[in-house]
Amino acid sequence: MFSNTREKISKLYHEYPRIFWNVVVITFIDRIGGALIFPFFALYITSKFNVGMTSVGILFAAFSVSSFAGSAIGGALTDRFGRKGIIIFGLIASSLSTVAMGLVGTYELFFVIAFFIGILTDVAGPAHQAMVADILPEEKRADGYGILRVAFNLSVVIGPAIGGILAARSYLTLFLADAVISLLTALLIYIYLPETKPAAHPDAPEVTMSSSFAGYGKVFRDAAFMLFLGAVVLQVFTYMNMNTSLGVYLRNEHGIVESGYGYLLSINATMVVLMQFPITRRITKYPPMIMMAVGTILYAIGFSMYGYTSTYLWFVIAMVIITVGEMIVSPVSQALVASFAPEDMRGRYMAVSGFSWGIPFAIGPYFAGLIIDGPTPYLLWYVAGFIGILSALGFLALHRVRGVQFEQAKILSETAVS
Repeated sequence: MFSNTREKISKLYHEYPRIFWNVVVITFIDRIGGALIFPFFALYITSKFNVGMTSVGILFAAFSVSSFAGSAIGGALTDRFGRKGIIIFGLIASSLSTVAMGLVGTYELFFVIAFFIGILTDVAGPAHQAMVADILPEEKRADGYGILRVAFNLSVVIGPAIGGILAARSYLTLFLADAVISLLTALLIYIYLPETKPAAHPDAPEVTMSSSFAGYGKVFRDAAFMLFLGAVVLQVFTYMNMNTSLGVYLRNEHGIVESGYGYLLSINATMVVLMQFPITRRITKYPPMIMMAVGTILYAIGFSMYGYTSTYLWFVIAMVIITVGEMIVSPVSQALVASFAPEDMRGRYMAVSGFSWGIPFAIGPYFAGLIIDGPTPYLLWYVAGFIGILSALGFLALHRVRGVQFEQAKILSETAVS
């Protein structure tokens, strides 16, 4: 058995270039830093500045809005100058801004810093995604993004436990640890990752900053890509409740304490670590839009269950259903964005795709809060399920009308931007 396992691991390792595994390890280290602090962020803000969750929601909304600007700038810079330098800049900016957040003494100043942090730290997002698309051939991208999700969720399993120990001593220690990890990640990228930006075609016109930003017009004129992102926006309006509204709802309506909600999130992360890669390998042979629809239907079923179930066992079952949907949707979605994007516009396509997450997270929690604070809070989960069904219908329509598969998506996108 041990010999077979070792052979499988060796075979998997050699299926991907060494640089990809460097990206996986470095991503894991970087994500531990984020996992240290994110679960305790709202607790820190409410206790440090003596404000309520409404103020925390406003802060997150401002952060999301500024992230749009950072991502748009980062996408243009990535296509103009390359991936590596932009990622290193983002990590250094993240490190400095994290220390600033730990030292600031008023909510108002924290709000201002968070707004500018959103711009600086999200500059690197499109570069990260474009680098993976540069490294892996199209047929390997879904599997590759699945492996990266395993690394990310493994950090989520480990990071909060370490963060809890540090937070018990001092929240400032938590911020400093995250900053140190960001600097370490920047150093590792400088040493171990080359620039992956594809060489420009000899006959291609010279790319300037103005033409790079003007290229966003071509992205928004890509009709198939915009329809795809519209379906993703609806999908994320359903999914975002897991990390925003679910914990509050379970506490208020069913008396589930924070640790009970934490166990549900741990189930989610552990399932991804153990099952993501095998599931990704099995679904890549099916049309991607069909898989997006199937995963989104599982979202609709799982989230709507929280509206009519009342025991913890059923809450666990709902989370399992949601997680299976997530393991189907996430790597396929990332691979689809990469397949839509022409080689020389990957950064800008990745930046625009980030809006499909930023918009729901910017306004979704507010509207979800209105329902939770109303007389029938359970309706939130029926609304979430209904929106999920609409999203699934959108993916099915894209598959039916345009026959979108990976190769066809690329052909359509290249036609749209030519």
